[in-house]
Amino acid sequence: MSDFQEARQILGARLSELRAEASLEGKAIAAKLGWQPSKVSRLQNGKQTATASDITVWAAAVGRPDVEPELQGLRAGVELKHRTWRRQLAGGHAERQKLAIRETEATRLIRAFEVARIPGLLQTPAYARAIFESNAAFREIPATTEKAVATRMRRQEALYEPGKSFRFLLCEAALYHRSCANDVMAAQLDRLYGVVGMPQVELAVIPFGAELRRTPAHSFWIYDRRQVIVETITEELWLSADDDLRLYERAWDWLVESAEQGPIARHLIGRARASLDLS
Repeated sequence: MSDFQEARQILGARLSELRAEASLEGKAIAAKLGWQPSKVSRLQNGKQTATASDITVWAAAVGRPDVEPELQGLRAGVELKHRTWRRQLAGGHAERQKLAIRETEATRLIRAFEVARIPGLLQTPAYARAIFESNAAFREIPATTEKAVATRMRRQEALYEPGKSFRFLLCEAALYHRSCANDVMAAQLDRLYGVVGMPQVELAVIPFGAELRRTPAHSFWIYDRRQVIVETITEELWLSADDDLRLYERAWDWLVESAEQGPIARHLIGRARASLDLS
C-alpha cells in the first residue's frame, strides 16, 4: 500500500470513529450533510480524499468542532504525496519524463524555480543527456538516456502551445554550475539567451549578491494552483494542500522581487557564457 493510500485510510477510519461516537449511521450523516450515502462510504473507507470543507462540516455534524484541527492535519498528510526516486526510476528516466509530459499537458501556468541547474523544459539535448547520465550513475539505475532525452524534448513542445504560460526563475549559480563539457554549457546558455522574450515564456535570474527577503531552500515547480513538486535526493514531494500552495506561492513572489528579466537577464546569461574556456 502506498503512503498516500495509507494516510487516506487513517483519515477515513477517524471520520468513521467520530460518526459512531455521535451515534449516527452513515445514511443519517449523509442526510444531515446533504450528501449521497456513497460519498460517506468512500470517505470512511479511504476511497476518496476529503476536502477541507468536507472536514469542517463533518466535525460540526458529529458535534465535535474541536477535532477539526486534528482532522485537517490528517488531511494534510493525505495530500503530501511522497514518490521515491527508487520506485520512479527503477526502469530508468524515460517513464518519469512521460509523467512530466502528462502533468505539463494538464497545466496552463507552470512556475519553475531552480537553484543550480537549467530547468528541463529549457534544456538542450546535449545538456539533458549529461544530466541523465550523471543521475543514472549516481543512483545506479539503467541509463535509458536517449529515450529520456527524446521524451524531454517532446515535453518542450508545450512551450509553443496557445493558452499556456511558463515562468522560469533561476539563481545565477545555475548559469555556472556544470555537469557537462564547456561547449555543451555554452550551447545551453545560447539556448537560454534566445528564450528571453519568447511570447509565452518569462525568464528571470536572481543575480549573485542580490538582497533576498528569504534565501531559497530548494528548487520547486508550481503547476497552476493545483500542486507543487519538490525534488529531494531520495524522493519527490507532490504537495496539493492549500496551505502548502499558499506558502510556495509566497516563496515564489518573494524570490521574484530580487530577480532580473529582459536585457539584464540576457546580460547575466552572456556574462556566464563569456566565462567559459572554449579553447
